Amino acid sequence: MQITEILVRYGELSTKGKNRKYFIKKLQRNTRSKLKQYQNLKIVANRDRLHITLNGEKADAVMEDLEDIFGIQNFSPVVKVGKSVEEAKKAVVHLVGKHFKENMTFKITTRRADHNFEYDTNELNRILGSEVEESFQPVSVQMKKPDLDVRVEVRLDGIFISVDTLPGAGGLPIGTAGKGILMLSGGIDSPVAGYLAMRRGVEIEAVHFHSPPYTSPKALQKAKDLTAKLARYTNEIKFIEVPFTEIQEAIKKHVPESYSMTITRRMMLRLTDRIRADRNGLAIMNGESLGQVASQTLDSMMAINQVTSVPVLRPLISMDKNDIISIAEKIDTFEQAIQPYEDCCTVFAPSKPKTKPKLKKVLEIEEELDIKTLIDNALAGIKISSISHEDSSEELSNSEFQSLF
Repeated sequence: MQITEILVRYGELSTKGKNRKYFIKKLQRNTRSKLKQYQNLKIVANRDRLHITLNGEKADAVMEDLEDIFGIQNFSPVVKVGKSVEEAKKAVVHLVGKHFKENMTFKITTRRADHNFEYDTNELNRILGSEVEESFQPVSVQMKKPDLDVRVEVRLDGIFISVDTLPGAGGLPIGTAGKGILMLSGGIDSPVAGYLAMRRGVEIEAVHFHSPPYTSPKALQKAKDLTAKLARYTNEIKFIEVPFTEIQEAIKKHVPESYSMTITRRMMLRLTDRIRADRNGLAIMNGESLGQVASQTLDSMMAINQVTSVPVLRPLISMDKNDIISIAEKIDTFEQAIQPYEDCCTVFAPSKPKTKPKLKKVLEIEEELDIKTLIDNALAGIKISSISHEDSSEELSNSEFQSLF
């Protein structure tokens, strides 16, 4: 018996009240987009489930892609049979046989959308349960936490049966929380922050600062490769390269070394905020974890955040490094992140950065910099590309880019 349908369950979306339809429609659109290569699929979203009819497409390939769609709690491969109790018995026995172990427990859970069907849910549970007990020994019925839950749904067009429940990515559909700009370095932390933000429904665009010739083309490519890893959870991510050499040279020349990290972060945040505004973003995200390095103390964060009034989200704020590495390994960014290509923050890192910078002192130091000119020059040199999970990118033309600002 072949799998004919995949039944998707929403999880957290069921708590969204009057906004539930919006979340479900967004999940349906995201699922269609993710599965667009499978041209024969039929995807229908109902109030509590999403039904994916395969129409000959390969179930294993479709389910592998479903694992990366945020908003899905779990899903089940389903076998469809005619509206006949005898056909349902054969299907249930076939599916249970694939999982049979001596002394295992099971239950039959029936839902009846077709209320004109000859048997009600309790009767069908008993009939199918008796068939399993007669076909396999020793087994027993257990209503709470059985080894195997056989789900049966009687609809107008047939009986649908499943025994496997596979975990989804959880979270909320990407885009339901709006757009945010991710400050993406080449390190371990920021890709994890991007992943966690997407899992809460944020559509991300990635901003990366590079400083040639101090940073190599390999460091830039590393950031693009990390973006490609994140793009598995959506169709593509916009990657925004920001030239940062002139700014870092000016900081090196005019700023005391102990304050250079603070001023550098403020300049990065100013640039990111300008890009956010021009690209209709609602927030900025980064990979900061409280106390991990000098720029990530509360004093530093307060001094750096002063340049923007928009939310700066820090999904990793309370995590320790082991927590972050664990997620990085899970989403397959860790090995890429530890490649030895230094980003601009590492190359220009001061030997003794201030951990408690004074805002008054920061403002006095910045008077030595022509901030407007430096920012405008950096924005003028931006390059934007689209990066997919397959790492294919399409550069925007100059005219397209200029229209964004």
